[in-house]
Amino acid sequence: MNRLVLQAQIIETAAIRYTPAGLPALDLMLKHESVVDEAGAPRKVAMELKAVAIGDVVKRVQALGLTEKTVFTGFLSAQRQGRGTVFHITGIDG
Repeated sequence: MNRLVLQAQIIETAAIRYTPAGLPALDLMLKHESVVDEAGAPRKVAMELKAVAIGDVVKRVQALGLTEKTVFTGFLSAQRQGRGTVFHITGIDG
């Protein structure tokens, strides 16, 4: 199973582009910060993650303000040319 649920904020967006199938696509950068429990001790987690929204979800992502914390759902995939990971956003939970 490949499913990611991540509370994050948008820190950067690119211009809308279109896939070869004609779907709108929006590349963005997300920032996540939290404290999680690992081996019985709290651990601070902070990261930035490349993401993309494709299709109908693009309009919902565009409506969000920068730095507004939002819960994104989707899946992870390799970037083009296999360099790194990208989070494909398929839904926004609030």
